[in-house]
Amino acid sequence: MRIGIVCPYSFDVPGGVQFHVRDLAQHLASLGHHVRVLAPADDDAVLPPFIDSAGRAVAVPYNGSVARLAFGPLTAARVRRWLTEGGFDVLHLHEPLAPSVSLLALWAAEGPVVATFHTANLRSRAMQAAFPLLRPSLEKVAARIAVSEDARRTLVEHIGGDAVVVPNGVFVDDFAGAQPRPAWTGTPEAPVVAFVGRLDEARKGLPVLCEVVPRVRAVLPGARFLVAGRGDLAAARALLPDPAGVEFLGAVDDAGKQALLASADVYLAPHTGGESFGIVLVEAMAAGVAVAASDLGAFRRVLDDGDAGVLFATGDADAGAAAVLGLLTDPARRARLAAAGQRTARRYDWPVVAADVLAVYETIRTGLAAHARVVADRRLPAPGAPDGSGG
Repeated sequence: MRIGIVCPYSFDVPGGVQFHVRDLAQHLASLGHHVRVLAPADDDAVLPPFIDSAGRAVAVPYNGSVARLAFGPLTAARVRRWLTEGGFDVLHLHEPLAPSVSLLALWAAEGPVVATFHTANLRSRAMQAAFPLLRPSLEKVAARIAVSEDARRTLVEHIGGDAVVVPNGVFVDDFAGAQPRPAWTGTPEAPVVAFVGRLDEARKGLPVLCEVVPRVRAVLPGARFLVAGRGDLAAARALLPDPAGVEFLGAVDDAGKQALLASADVYLAPHTGGESFGIVLVEAMAAGVAVAASDLGAFRRVLDDGDAGVLFATGDADAGAAAVLGLLTDPARRARLAAAGQRTARRYDWPVVAADVLAVYETIRTGLAAHARVVADRRLPAPGAPDGSGG
């Protein structure tokens, strides 16, 4: 199958949607499909060989974050040329309402279109305002996917209709087989708590983590907190009343993230909102680390209502510290939750998730083929009737 996937967000500064698109494309290609991805990126950016640049992006505040999007006539021309040259059997657009290349591709599309919605924001005024203008274009979408129940509810609330829920995926074996790094590995006297997230987005919970640190270290003075992610390190350190016990690792690559999670005793996810899924929780569970996470709807569903990890009141540093301490001081419980998390993570393994995505592709291709046959049959002259050829 020839599959075209469009990502609206720039690969210069990758995030969750970009990783989802990249990994989906990689897995589909491994199954023998011809896959191309179109996404914003500087023309000199180093990209995987299956990703094509749609041109330079600009930073736009969006959903509590900063999205790097590409729009305009030059980008539109690149999109049209990419679609023409691709000859795709299925076009898969991610976040088609974002003012970027996915929307441009939707406007230009002529064949089967699948759209995946990642955003969970029930109070999105931008989406409410834009929908009346975009409704005609959305009628081109033959199938809708939401990455979580929260994303599906956002879609239903603002656009109407419905979507099948197909979650984000993780290459589980990459995390399960990751080797701990000695420098990041904890001991009973100095256990390690890990955090991965953008430092300059408050919704990722770094301010809460900085309040959790002294509360945990008051009970376990040797506890270490390893913080990985892009952002202003000086500003991040300024949030700490005392920097003791906290090490900022900066941005880490995939191998570094896998090693960090495999090394930690507890993974802390103190996010405060705006999460549609919780892919980092799945990554942590796949790596075999027990998870303590904010009681967000998306996190609760990933952690099976607390059966696969500990949930604590969102934004409550006292509750977060209690959750972390409860795991660090009870090795048996920590091991049980880590094992439950590893079992849960298997649901999100890319072979499982991609099979559901391919089922959606095949459904719309089968449906369109059946529709085409019906139309062709209607155009055939009835038996014994003149065929209109004039012969």
